[in-house]
Order: sequence, then structure tokens, then C-alpha cells
Amino acid sequence: MNSLRILIIGAGAIGCFVGGKLASAGHAVTLVGRARTAAALQARGLQVYAADGSVERIPAVSAVASVQEAFPGPYDLAVLAVKSYDTATVLDEIAAATADPPPAILSLQNGVGNEEEVAACFGPQWVIAGTITAPVEVKEPGVVQVTKPTFAIGLADFRGENEETGSNSLSSLLTTLSSTFSAAGLPTNIYSDTHSMKWSKLLMNMIGNATSAILAEPPAVTFADPRIADLEIDALREALRVMAAAGIRPLNVEKYPLRTLAPLLRFGPRLLLRSALHRVVGGARGGKMPSLFLDLESSKMGSEVGWYNGAVVRKGVEVGIGTPVNRLLTETVQQLAAEPGLRAGWRGNFERLAAAARGEAGT
Repeated sequence: MNSLRILIIGAGAIGCFVGGKLASAGHAVTLVGRARTAAALQARGLQVYAADGSVERIPAVSAVASVQEAFPGPYDLAVLAVKSYDTATVLDEIAAATADPPPAILSLQNGVGNEEEVAACFGPQWVIAGTITAPVEVKEPGVVQVTKPTFAIGLADFRGENEETGSNSLSSLLTTLSSTFSAAGLPTNIYSDTHSMKWSKLLMNMIGNATSAILAEPPAVTFADPRIADLEIDALREALRVMAAAGIRPLNVEKYPLRTLAPLLRFGPRLLLRSALHRVVGGARGGKMPSLFLDLESSKMGSEVGWYNGAVVRKGVEVGIGTPVNRLLTETVQQLAAEPGLRAGWRGNFERLAAAARGEAGT
């Protein structure tokens, strides 16, 4: 298999993990990260710890501290691995860095809406939608830890079709990437339905995320409270109603049978769902805090909640489905990101959040 030239923008957990595996397989990988991370990668290379504790040291990784430094390339693929609230800035930087058309751009970002931003900036013809279920953490700059042994990457043509582009086709590129990633130890599947793939991962990202961020409590604690468990059930049901109205079917992803469970999540008795979600989510995440909380703790002025629960709200407006609980969660997390001083009033205040949800449901 020919070596690919791959630019990965975002040298965080996912960017370093994917970039490291591809570089270890012999591909030419350039990582764009913050100055501190780029310096660490230049000095020591990349280290990837597997779930079993073994470590792979990868010296052959090029690292730069800005998109401008990375161009003109050339590259066969650009991978976006930045937070969703940084997407617009990165796309502007790519456009400013080169007068040439960008290579195919793969978004391995969470949430819904990033591919649309890429398409609006550069056109949809080379936009690849992606998902990844690998749980990866940054131990220190240039050092990442995979916490579970099973994971997969999903790829799809963002346009939902495979038209010829020049002498090549996106269908051919997707096939190449699938085999390339899989051979590098990144099991990859190609999906025919972009929206089903992205929205199925969105459901996984939503569960126990915004409520934990607001309350500053881990999912094992929040799901033990029936009021918050019911709020989570309502948020999921809104998302599933929106998906149904939009013709988006959930998929079974790896060990997550979302398509199979969707009818139960929508119509099952709350008592059963409370117990099941507490057991499954609490057991899977335990005391680990989710991404939206970590963004608030980092004192960043952005939050990905607009691409999680906020995506449900936007699509709900499009299809005429009310989403009061997801709107409440979105607006509350966004307010806490913009005004960190307000967080103390929400910490552990389960009744405040439950009362706010009841108020939204009554409007």
C-alpha cells in the first residue's frame, strides 16, 4: 500500500492517537498543535499507551505550531481533530494559508455540524464525515492513553453520494482510507448514510454530558437521581423524535445497539429506563467527568454543547419538533462557559436543574 501524506489539525487526544497509529504504519503525518505540544512532539516524538498498559513510541511524526506552517504541503488528506468551536477558525486559517484547493477534509470531530461548516467554506465535493469511538486521554503533551481496547472509525461521503471528482472519486478515496486506517490498527467501516452515522454518535455523546457539566457531578451520581435521569430520558426522546421526523435512523455502532434500543428509549417505562441508564452509563463512566465539563473546567470561552444538544434544537426547528429540554441544557452550558462565576450556583443543585426543566416543559 502506498504511503499517504496526512495533515492532522489538532494534536489532542484523538489527533495524536490517529496520527501516531498512521505514522507507525509508515505514513507521512504532520500534526498541528499548540506550541507546547508541537515542541514536545519535536523533541520526544509521540507516545501512545494502549489499554493493556503497553506503550508505542513513535519518533517519525512531524509537528508544527500553526496551520500556516503546515502548508503548502502537499497532502492527500487533512483531518480535523479540533474542538467543534474551533472549526470556523481553523477553516479560515486553511483558506489563508494556501491559494490551492485543500485536500479532502475528514472531520473526526464529535457532534453534528462540522462537516456542514467545511462544505460551506470549501464545497462539499471532498468532505468526508467521520466518527471515532476510541476513548483516549492526554496524559501530557505528546503522550496519550487509550482507556478501552475496542473502538472503531466510521467514514461516509458527506454528500450521501459518490460522484466523480476529477480523475478520482470520493468512493475510491473512502475505500483507500478504510483499508489504510484498518491496516494501521484503526478498524474502520464505511457507512452509506452520513446522517445516521453522525447522529448515532451524537446520541452517545449526549448521554450524561450536559447534565454533568452543569451540576459538576459524574454520570454515576447524576443518573442515581430520578429527577436527572428523567431529564436525560426527555433529552434523548426529543433527539429521537427529531431524528424520526427528519428521516434519520439510528444505527447499531460496535457494542452500542442504538437502533435496537431506540423504540425502548422512546416509549419504554421510565422506571425501567432510569435503572438501565444508571447501570449502563454509571458503570461505563463511573467517576469520569465528560467532555463538556472538562471544557468548562479549562476556562475556555467555548463549549461543544452547541454541536451536541444544540444540534438537536436546530434540527427540531427545521422539522417542527419541540426540544425544550435540549434547549435548556444548551443555553445553560453556554451561559456557564461565558460566565464561569455562575457555576457555583449550579454545582450539585439537582433541584434547580430539575425545576428549570419542569418550567421549560410547561412553556
